[in-house]
Amino acid sequence: MMFEVLLQLVVLFFVIFDPFASLMVFIVASANMDKKERRITASLAVLVAAILSFLVLLFGQNLLNLFSTNIDEFRIAGGIILGILGVKMTLGLPLTHMDEVKNSSGRAIASIIGTPLLTGPAAITAIIITVNDYGKFVTGIAIAIVLGLSALIFCLAHIINKLGKTTIQVTSTILGLITLAWGVKMITNGLLAIF
Repeated sequence: MMFEVLLQLVVLFFVIFDPFASLMVFIVASANMDKKERRITASLAVLVAAILSFLVLLFGQNLLNLFSTNIDEFRIAGGIILGILGVKMTLGLPLTHMDEVKNSSGRAIASIIGTPLLTGPAAITAIIITVNDYGKFVTGIAIAIVLGLSALIFCLAHIINKLGKTTIQVTSTILGLITLAWGVKMITNGLLAIF
């Protein structure tokens, strides 16, 4: 049971963090970097995402209390965000403007990839909801696994890039459909709980 939940959460967070979408930004933005600088930028990006993710993991519930909202209302709002993200991914729309990051420094690129690309509004919403539904421990392990996979993907960027943009786009489209489905599920569950 615990393994099944963990597997579901790993798939959910992998889809929402969508390292392949971030990878395209990383490849374009780090084109003029040497191997060492590229690796440092990738590590910084994952570190930024990890810090934000685990802060939300630990204190996300307090955010709901601070803004006087409950988990079901937040679930609906989160479902809408996931739905929008899913539509953008499915249609192949860019999640960020490449021109903004192309000539940026390594730290700036790492910040943009860390948040909002890896740990954006959809990821923050999903973390708060899954902590409420499954607890901090299993959610934390799932996030750590996905961030580890993201780091690996960035480190293998030069190899993955050889697969071509079409392969990465097809993968992102499939992940977008799954994200959209999760968004619909969250909205439905939130509405059923309220009404």
